[in-house]
Amino acid sequence: MSQGNVFYYIFRLLLFPFALIYGALVWLRNRMYDTGFYSSVRFSVPVISIGNLSTGGTGKTPHVEYLIRLLQYRYRVATMSRGYKRHTRGFLLANEQSNALRIGDEPMQYHLKFPELVVSVAEERMTGIPSLLQRRPGVDVILLDDAYQHRSVKAGMNILITDRSHPYYSDHILPFGNLRESKSAAKRADIIIVSKCPENFPRQQADEMVKRIAPKPHQQVFFTGLRYNMPYDFFTGQPVNIAGTHALLVCGIARPEPLVAFLGQHVTGIHSLPYKDHHYFVSSDLEEIKTAYDNWDTPNKIIVTTEKDATRLRLHYEKLVQWGIAIVILPIEVHVLFGMGEQLDSIINTYVDSVVMENNGGEFPPLPDVGPFTP
Repeated sequence: MSQGNVFYYIFRLLLFPFALIYGALVWLRNRMYDTGFYSSVRFSVPVISIGNLSTGGTGKTPHVEYLIRLLQYRYRVATMSRGYKRHTRGFLLANEQSNALRIGDEPMQYHLKFPELVVSVAEERMTGIPSLLQRRPGVDVILLDDAYQHRSVKAGMNILITDRSHPYYSDHILPFGNLRESKSAAKRADIIIVSKCPENFPRQQADEMVKRIAPKPHQQVFFTGLRYNMPYDFFTGQPVNIAGTHALLVCGIARPEPLVAFLGQHVTGIHSLPYKDHHYFVSSDLEEIKTAYDNWDTPNKIIVTTEKDATRLRLHYEKLVQWGIAIVILPIEVHVLFGMGEQLDSIINTYVDSVVMENNGGEFPPLPDVGPFTP
């Protein structure tokens, strides 16, 4: 074992007492909700919570988009997020003046991709949902983004996402590990999704993971992967063929390795400029990006970024236009493995259908007028 690894493990051991304290506090909080000492509010509209036990990097955002695509042509769908790192407070609805600073990068991504979607942000979901329903009374279903720990709202369905390469059952609670709460909290989930699986993920390995998860009788386990869709131009939204290009990858996401691996198969060369997850680009970052691009002595250069990063780069739109450099956005989409997509869709649709029909006297509401998808 190298000297660096020795220091790393010593450091982890020093954090263990703090993990015990943090874990005890989280356990006490959950126990108070379980016993009814703290109350949870249930709403009449169907509420689906999508979240994780770890601190990030599970691919939660594309799974929220999967649910939006599944439901938006039958129901009026709304999302509610905290709006991580936004520069505002309280409840807000996305509108024409919204940007990543006002509502956060992930909500802004939803707003740009799904024009008919009702996008909202609120730190406190318990008070945010009534504000949302008062402002948009026609909403049929609410998707709570990153709300697995928000137990003040009793969601009708809880979806827990865990990264295949970093499953929650092999992790530990903060700060010794990366879990926000103990592994036992997975029992609250109705659906457990193992995300970021490779296309050829062996069924035997999936079965072994299911055994480690040990789902309760009320739980279903699914496996999903990420597919990279057709890249499109940052400025025009038009499709772009990146074959034969040299890509300067600008991204601030938790785990960029799959993205780098995909680009490596489709472009001639890659140079990466990584930033922290949810990083807001400032003038010095733009100078760094421009300098890296100008000094890279190679032909056919482009800048490639993710959809989430693009929402933060748009804050500097006029500056980027002046560069005259091709900037390409690489979108991703979730797909369900082992032919179980219809089963997952059926579980979600059955829950939403039953609640909506009950609220409408046994009838479906009129179909929403949803236009075609635009990037």
